Amino acid sequence: MEERGLRVAKTDKAFFSKISTTISKLLIPTKIGINGMLITLKRNNVLKNYETVKNNEEQEKEENLQKKYEDAFILYLESIDKYVLDSIYKKVTTKTATAFEEDALSRYYAVIHLKDTQYLEYKYRKQKYLLDLDYMSLKKESKEKQVARYNSFYADKMNSIYKGILKNYSIQLADKMTSDLADKNEIYNSIFDTLEDYIANILPIKINLEGKENYKEILAENEKAQEFLAGKLDTRDQIEKKMYLLAISRKLFTHSIPLIVAEQCYEKLLTDTRNLIINSKVELKKDKAYELLINLIEEYNIRLLSTKIYWEKPQEREDYKKFWEEFKKIDRSTEEGQVQKQILFLRKEIEKLEGTDENKKIVRFYKDKLVEYGALKRLKNKCKTGEHYTKRAVRV
Repeated sequence: MEERGLRVAKTDKAFFSKISTTISKLLIPTKIGINGMLITLKRNNVLKNYETVKNNEEQEKEENLQKKYEDAFILYLESIDKYVLDSIYKKVTTKTATAFEEDALSRYYAVIHLKDTQYLEYKYRKQKYLLDLDYMSLKKESKEKQVARYNSFYADKMNSIYKGILKNYSIQLADKMTSDLADKNEIYNSIFDTLEDYIANILPIKINLEGKENYKEILAENEKAQEFLAGKLDTRDQIEKKMYLLAISRKLFTHSIPLIVAEQCYEKLLTDTRNLIINSKVELKKDKAYELLINLIEEYNIRLLSTKIYWEKPQEREDYKKFWEEFKKIDRSTEEGQVQKQILFLRKEIEKLEGTDENKKIVRFYKDKLVEYGALKRLKNKCKTGEHYTKRAVRV
């Protein structure tokens, strides 16, 4: 009897489980339909309030209109969040979800995971995720008129969110000045990944809405950056891509990535490029890495150091003024001018790096280049060591 009772209990459990699953599958379309209608209503409401704020010309009404818009935005995000929890989650657990929905839930939990460790980033990332989800849904349904209306709101709101994310990373980097290298590298990578994401997905929408004439200062860099957004890249290409991303950030995210943080990002890229030169065994790759280094130094000086106002040491500022005056005198349109530029850059690099064991190899490489350009010559020491003479480089 006991054995029979156990079998009955197991059968009943399986039976009710099947019934529950069947009912759930029947109810899913209803929930999706209800959530879909709620999202549409909330979306239309937030767009209406956004357009009202955007077109408002009465100063006294601005505060009230802005509050209504913000309240509508919160309700809109809540409706999308409810859709994820009620509909997508249920479809995934009952194995009726599409690949798009499975990916959406996976990304949702990746964002939620930030809540306990990085709350500010979590706040921005969740807003970004929910907006992205609804935007992708609209495009997937081919609702062109709705997408066209949505684009202005989406680009504007995303612009604010990306600025918040980048500012948060800048604060983290400033707080971790003395932290270990792994933490700093992770933040650097997060900054570059966020810039790449913005340039790939948001900037094209803004250019389309606002016109190329409003972005003419960054169009050249944007075209170069776009070339690196697809396909597998080697280390050199990765560094070059980041160089263009930084160049664009100096125009679009001046306050979110302040000068001191941008300076650290440039220094990180310079360090990576120097290491690439030293570690390259193939001469062609070494030459290409060196070419990148010169371009990176030039970008760093033109876009950042030449505009730097505050220097920790007054002598550094005076030294840089002399360097910058020399640089401006060089005619970079000629081959001779290009050589003079490289000599100037290499001497500055040697001055900055010489004297430490970790930089011996790159300094030796720089001096070999200066010998090649006729700016240095080698002199044998009078003292003989074994079968070899030691050499040193002196300025001509």
